[in-house]
Amino acid sequence: MKKTASTDFDIVIVGGGIVGAAMACTLKKLPLRVALVDRILHDPTNIPYLKEPHKFDPRVSALTAASINLFIDLGVWEFINDMRCCSYQKMEVWDADGTGQIHFSAENIKQPSLGTIVENSIINTALYSSLNNTENVELLAPVDIEGLSIIQHGDDFRAELTTKNEKVLTTTLVIAADGTNSRIRDLAQFKIREWDYEHQALVTTVRTELPHEHRALQRFIDTGPLAFLPLLPAADSQDQHYSSVVWSSIFDRSQQIVEMTDEQFKIELALNIEHRLGKIEAIDQRFSFPLRQRHAIDYFRSNIVLIGDAAHTIHPLAGQGVNLGLLDVGTLSCELARGLGAGRNLADAVVLNRYQRKRIGHNLGMMCLMEGFKYLFAEQALPARWLRNIGMNGLDSVSVVKNHLARRAMGLDW
Repeated sequence: MKKTASTDFDIVIVGGGIVGAAMACTLKKLPLRVALVDRILHDPTNIPYLKEPHKFDPRVSALTAASINLFIDLGVWEFINDMRCCSYQKMEVWDADGTGQIHFSAENIKQPSLGTIVENSIINTALYSSLNNTENVELLAPVDIEGLSIIQHGDDFRAELTTKNEKVLTTTLVIAADGTNSRIRDLAQFKIREWDYEHQALVTTVRTELPHEHRALQRFIDTGPLAFLPLLPAADSQDQHYSSVVWSSIFDRSQQIVEMTDEQFKIELALNIEHRLGKIEAIDQRFSFPLRQRHAIDYFRSNIVLIGDAAHTIHPLAGQGVNLGLLDVGTLSCELARGLGAGRNLADAVVLNRYQRKRIGHNLGMMCLMEGFKYLFAEQALPARWLRNIGMNGLDSVSVVKNHLARRAMGLDW
């Protein structure tokens, strides 16, 4: 990846996280001048969480088969696999206030795994290592975008991005991959629908008394869902005692959890996962952040197109956020290549509308499903709890439906 003083591009990607970097990787074989702009400079040689034994990035992603296939196509999955990741073959989901439970198995859907847990810093390192050998992608970082305007050049329109140091970048197409609080989305005045989940998510890493055996666990509690996601400390490790924890709760409950001492938290955590992994022997630093759902009414306007969290944010209870963003990446890159092959402008509304049409319905469907789950498991009225448990056990016994849901969640059928 080049680092030059160029200011004119065919495509400028704003946001260098997983989705933005993956988008840049998909464009590296096209005859385009691409810039990847980010507020921080990513160093693919520096992975702080691998420097200490049994130290993990608290931010992890549960990658689906569809996301893994994209990374295989980009040539980065082998790098990730060699660093460290942990696939899971089973998933147990159960209701805290009853006997309802569902068991998912990779074997039942004839897949090697249901998903793979990877630390976000490792994914980013793999993507940037790949981009280092790319001639047509330039990295502009650390750079803050402060302004955006659309100007006419003959019959075409170009976007102008003004940086914090008053440098101007011109481009045919801006791809906004700058996250939940997207600056580009705000500057381009996209309309969004949003609401507060009234939840905070707490994330940390724990060592447990019993091995996870490549199982993911999720318990629905009246104050919010708790998930244990399996980790391995090294690519060839047999140590199955580490898990990433994602615990989302209503605000008051979240504050109680955050304010606990480490010893109190270990006891509370083991209790809330019903001691399925025994005692919590050790915990890492805890982090918490508020949860909001956002969805852009349109995914493109003029020369601007949204992908990933800039277009949609979703409750983390099913770990679908980054996977939906990577599906955006795969679809948009295919439509851009298709448009180029047909001689269309990169910002042609026909091209961008194809992307929007393919992604907006799927994303909305997943968001509605997660919203339904959230409210279903938050309802504590006795009839609702009874129906919920009957429904979970009924679904668990209907293999065809259950396995179809598993394949949908994995991005295999969409």
